[in-house]
Amino acid sequence: MHLLGLDISDRRVIGVVVDGDGTVVRRARVDGATSNAGAIAGELAAGLAIDAFGVSIEHQTGKAAAPASIKGGPPAVSCTPGIAAVTAEVWIGAARGARHAVCLKVGDRVFAGILLDGRPWSGAHGLAGSAAWLALNPVERQDYRKFGSLAAEVSSDGIARRLSWRIQAGDPSAVLERAGDLESITAAHVFDGARAGDGVSISVVRETAKYIGMALANLAACIDPDVIVLSGDAAVAADLLFDAVRHDYIRRVPPTMADQVRFAVSPFADDGVAIGAARFAALARA
Repeated sequence: MHLLGLDISDRRVIGVVVDGDGTVVRRARVDGATSNAGAIAGELAAGLAIDAFGVSIEHQTGKAAAPASIKGGPPAVSCTPGIAAVTAEVWIGAARGARHAVCLKVGDRVFAGILLDGRPWSGAHGLAGSAAWLALNPVERQDYRKFGSLAAEVSSDGIARRLSWRIQAGDPSAVLERAGDLESITAAHVFDGARAGDGVSISVVRETAKYIGMALANLAACIDPDVIVLSGDAAVAADLLFDAVRHDYIRRVPPTMADQVRFAVSPFADDGVAIGAARFAALARA
């Protein structure tokens, strides 16, 4: 069995072919325009019998970017990134065996995947899991209205932006020298700075953990999951974020929820959404 999955976002296309056990047998990634998605899918599928084809695409990216099918293969089955992410975690990831789960992905995109009673939940309009827009601060900032409150604080760009603001306000940070200039600072610079003991980076990481912990407390209070999975930058920087996020989460939920909800880190790097899209398509065709 071969399953094909695409993860299409505004910034890149990631594609995988997995076998029936979830092992990745082919992988492709193209940064930039999403118009190449159909060609990427065709190259990945070349010479293989594809049993299911799943496409994860965000509403704002536009359905036009998603290929409808591959030559000689099945039609595409579409889902949101959140549904794809939680599907992958429940299948072969950190949430295996769960009936109720939350997967929060933090990176260049911020979104949540929600599993209720064993089924991915998309909501009334396909927008469930839009965690980027969780309102966690009463401040009315313009970037909140553009990106969503949570995404403005904890996305890759948001983390870099907060460090840049601190430097511009006069806080000295060795990250500026490593990056070269303010515009070149990335979230990776901030995480590396925190690991190296840079005080401003440590402060920004602590703030990031606070916001993620608050977001997860809100999601858990509504959903009461078995497991919460941290994905994306939250997984890559788990050495910095995991304990701090869990500590802040515990402070904000009932004791019973703090004790009974398991925290985990996604084992996937950038492939999780594409893997989940492939699995979701296979389940839809079963």
